[in-house]
Amino acid sequence: MGNSPGSAHAVTPPEGVFRPLLPVLLSCTAGYVDTAAFLALQGLFTAHVTGNFVTLGATLIHGTTGAIGKLLALPVFCIVVAATRLASSALTARGQRPVESLLAVKLGLLIVACLLAVTLGPFNNGDSWPALATGMTLVAAMAIQNTVHRIHLSAAPPSTLMTGSTTQIMIDLADLLRGETANRDGMVKRLKAMSISVAAFAVGCAAGALLYAGVNVWCFVVPPGLAAIGIYLARNTPKSSR
Repeated sequence: MGNSPGSAHAVTPPEGVFRPLLPVLLSCTAGYVDTAAFLALQGLFTAHVTGNFVTLGATLIHGTTGAIGKLLALPVFCIVVAATRLASSALTARGQRPVESLLAVKLGLLIVACLLAVTLGPFNNGDSWPALATGMTLVAAMAIQNTVHRIHLSAAPPSTLMTGSTTQIMIDLADLLRGETANRDGMVKRLKAMSISVAAFAVGCAAGALLYAGVNVWCFVVPPGLAAIGIYLARNTPKSSR
């Protein structure tokens, strides 16, 4: 029996309905988690982990706490990225949808981080084991997000590398201003996507800062909710579009 017109979209929305929203949500999540963790965990970057090189230097010079977490962040991030890549390949080989599964693991890590934060925080000592456990759990969650984005959403702008996105935005703007006509439509499309990504990251940063100022470590209840929405968006993206 043949399918009736439109039946292909009866279970999942057509491609393009949810897919563009997932990278935007990931950018907002990265900005939120990075800012909240930076404020709560003595200057620890959990999404943009290479930024810890800078804050590590400042920590050592000023004699403040948090040096251990900044040293651990990059190796933890790298190990989780490699493990996520292997898991993604294994899931794909079995015909499963790796994006949903990996985002579910990220959700679990964010829930654990939230429980650690609200039961063991606030963290006045960034080198204490509660702070380190919370921080590395968040680093692991963001490592999974970065890997999923890189592998399965590579056509979308990065969710954490805002310096590169901002540079490309300004290059495209300059080219459009000087009347560049070659691939103009492509430049406009890229400019729009990257601008939305940077704006979403900025909104996440602002929300993370404001909620931390208002409710301290209870601000970490928000990221699991964002992650759950991300799984919903991934589940309602046609498999063929991944």
